[in-house]
Amino acid sequence: MTVAAVVLSLGLSAAACGGGESGSGGAEKKVTIGMVAGWAEGEAATALWEKMLKDKGYEVEVKTLDTGPLYTGMAKGDVDLFLDAWLPGTHEDYWKQYGDKLEKISVWYDKAPLTIAVPEYSPLKSLADLKGKGGTYGGKIVGIEKSSGLYRVSKEKMLPAYGLEGEYEVTTSSTAAMLTELKKATDAKKDIVVTLWRPHWAYAKFPIRDLEDPKGAMGEPDGVNIVGREDFSKDQPEVAGWLKKFRMDDKQLGTLEDLMENKYKGKPEQAVNEWMQANPDFAKGVTG
Repeated sequence: MTVAAVVLSLGLSAAACGGGESGSGGAEKKVTIGMVAGWAEGEAATALWEKMLKDKGYEVEVKTLDTGPLYTGMAKGDVDLFLDAWLPGTHEDYWKQYGDKLEKISVWYDKAPLTIAVPEYSPLKSLADLKGKGGTYGGKIVGIEKSSGLYRVSKEKMLPAYGLEGEYEVTTSSTAAMLTELKKATDAKKDIVVTLWRPHWAYAKFPIRDLEDPKGAMGEPDGVNIVGREDFSKDQPEVAGWLKKFRMDDKQLGTLEDLMENKYKGKPEQAVNEWMQANPDFAKGVTG
């Protein structure tokens, strides 16, 4: 009787402990998501997943990092997920360095190109048209973070492909600073050239368009991937299963980005709440 009582007690204790774990192999219901500030699609997807996971009882921590430290953090196991990995091209160098310690989970947005954009009123039509006009643009193409794949591709591939080395510099700052310069220039109807990408809310907000890239120097469009630390799907099969069902189209992503940037700036949870009210079946289709 004593042995039976002990066994029963242990069994009840184990059952009680199980209440604090996920229904997926006893994994802890805690997820850390890495995010790069200013990358609109990544900020939108991260805020949406933070909400959906919390609604399912998960504890979610969002870490805002530059691209390099974010990949390093995943490789070390300090970050579980990154929802904005541009592969195979843009983040090629990071994947070569850390890919053997990471896991590709899914592609949630396909055909995402890197671009060089100008105002609608610009006389430029193609990247080739930049040649010989460096003085007009102060010899600069306004870029984003130095750690971004967009900066690397623009500087190392686009400039030499069009013979623009020495005439132009791809400047580095932050995505937010680039967008501030873009707004200032378009408000004043001044010339500017910026590095950008699609999808991005800037195309709806500002009167801008892409320069044609006849040499394909900016590369083929990437897929926006969800990447996890090594063994994430093994440790968190429930979450991984949901992530594999996640997709967003242009309208869904664009409306969420617009709410986050233009109506609820700095309040992503309010943007997500309004978006989910307008898209009541979205979460059901992903997390059940």
